[in-house]
Amino acid sequence: MDTGRVGRRIAYWREHRGLTQADFGRLMGQSRRWVQDLEGGQRQTDPRLSVLQRAAEILRIPLERLVTDPAPTSAPLRLPADLAALVDSLHHPAQRPRTSVHLPELWRRLGFCCQAWAACHYTACARDLPAILADAHAAAGECAEGSLLLSRAYQLTASLLFKYGQLGRTPGVLAADRALAAADTAGDPVAIGASARRVARGLIHQQRHAAAAAYATITATELRADLEQGGPAGLSTLGMLYLVAAVGATGAGRSPASVAEAAERLGEAEEVAQRQGDDQDADYTAFGPTNVQLHEVDVLLRLDDAWSALEAAQRIAPGALAGLGRERRARHLVTNARASTLTRRREDATRDLLEAEKLAPEEVRRPAVVGLVRELMMLVPNPDTSLRGLAQRCGLPA
Repeated sequence: MDTGRVGRRIAYWREHRGLTQADFGRLMGQSRRWVQDLEGGQRQTDPRLSVLQRAAEILRIPLERLVTDPAPTSAPLRLPADLAALVDSLHHPAQRPRTSVHLPELWRRLGFCCQAWAACHYTACARDLPAILADAHAAAGECAEGSLLLSRAYQLTASLLFKYGQLGRTPGVLAADRALAAADTAGDPVAIGASARRVARGLIHQQRHAAAAAYATITATELRADLEQGGPAGLSTLGMLYLVAAVGATGAGRSPASVAEAAERLGEAEEVAQRQGDDQDADYTAFGPTNVQLHEVDVLLRLDDAWSALEAAQRIAPGALAGLGRERRARHLVTNARASTLTRRREDATRDLLEAEKLAPEEVRRPAVVGLVRELMMLVPNPDTSLRGLAQRCGLPA
């Protein structure tokens, strides 16, 4: 075994998962120096199979990726043009005519963008947001409702940019912060909670999982009384805060403490969902009992338990999934595909990705999902025409 090549593969996947050498060493039960030596190919003996198996579990990849595949490479990625223009508008707002903004019409335009996002028409959403943000800034200077609308526009901007991972992380964090500032100005608890959820997501994208979990939990506790009085939108916002806290709790990897914390946050979200009743789509959250189940699948996968994630997915009633929007259903299919890839059920993974593409093509064109398609192409010895076609449509060599 070429220890140098194994070390380079480990280094690649460690960085891809957002782990420092110290983080990875702690999860492996080793020192940072041990990780440096391993990645540098300086250890004189081949790593034991048990060590490689543990490394593969922590990195959430099949073992063969560490011992047989060449070190992965990837071409530079760029945001789609409309998303890049949206990012530019955060720093150079569009100049709008100095006329009074008609709030009902502005809410209508923003509602169209929210619907486009929920249907996974991300470029259409991004195309209209710069002008909406410019008008919303003008409206915010006139009344509290304008600040509320501005917050909602920035919340959507943050959610959209976070879809693009590292490419959208920094501007997404900026948008989430502006959403929270506008919500504070408006003084609306639901807007504050919804914006805080985007701030927590931004912390997760910055690999600050513990901070995200604590922030979302504290915000939920502080706002709970007001959100419980806020109708479906308030309860949905409260429940989503607990769900993002559950995701944040998984950041340190699988341990008794992380499993317990994530389960507690999921339990709190489930309690809110039971109070709310049936699945609802207040503020485009799709929050309800089914969304809690979907997050359980995601949390189990993040806690390196892909088999349990697939078992949890089997417990979700197909009829309940059919009642959700395209964005949520497509995202769940991608999560299932990841779990199937890790458990060597690659035909299932391909099937779920193809179904997600049929439902929401732009969801499957996101960098993280394209990376999963690339992994499948490398893992499957003889990809069939359906997988090759998917790879080609994602811009990958097939």
